[in-house]
Amino acid sequence: MALRGAASIGRQANPILLSIPRYLRTRHHASSSRPLLHRTLLYNPNFQTGYKYSIRAIHEPTVEAVAPKKEDDEQSSQNWKVKMLYDGDCPLCMREVNMLRERNKRYGSIKFVDISSDEYSPEENQGLDYKAAMGRIHAIQSDGTVVTDVEAFRKLYEAVGLGWVYAITKYEPVATMADAVYGVWAKYRLQITGRPPLEEVLEARKNKGEVCNDSKACKM
Repeated sequence: MALRGAASIGRQANPILLSIPRYLRTRHHASSSRPLLHRTLLYNPNFQTGYKYSIRAIHEPTVEAVAPKKEDDEQSSQNWKVKMLYDGDCPLCMREVNMLRERNKRYGSIKFVDISSDEYSPEENQGLDYKAAMGRIHAIQSDGTVVTDVEAFRKLYEAVGLGWVYAITKYEPVATMADAVYGVWAKYRLQITGRPPLEEVLEARKNKGEVCNDSKACKM
């Protein structure tokens, strides 16, 4: 009697279980790894789900992933505000250049020009040849104004929303001190970065140009 009463209580507490046909409940115990709705549709094709729309399996995504648009690191649009002449062979310089490039993806206000490139043209950069551009940092504003040293960095940082970094260098005596410190760096940066003196760099570049011109194909 106790067992029969317990079974009766269990049936009353689980009305959903009572509504399922006996043969489905048997299948449920036999293959409990399958979802209930799937087993019901499989063993009873005429089973009514009560939903307005039919149910169907989805085997693959319906929306394809869109590849991100590739960013133009050089930002060579016509809307640049300042042009940065940089030495692409200087490892320490490139850290700062890459940081500004990353910021410039948002602003698009800097145009980067590698003076170490064979395609570098002084005529397109206010007549600044390789030797002059190697001596110190140069930036060219969109109106053609050439700025150097710390002022060049200030213009570049302002162009990408980091003007506060060099803001204090506008005022004396900080301006004079900052230019003096940068002057020392510019004078010895080749030695600091493990490169030969500027005279040797210029000579190697000259020889490279002669080889390229004679053979019409650069051999270095």
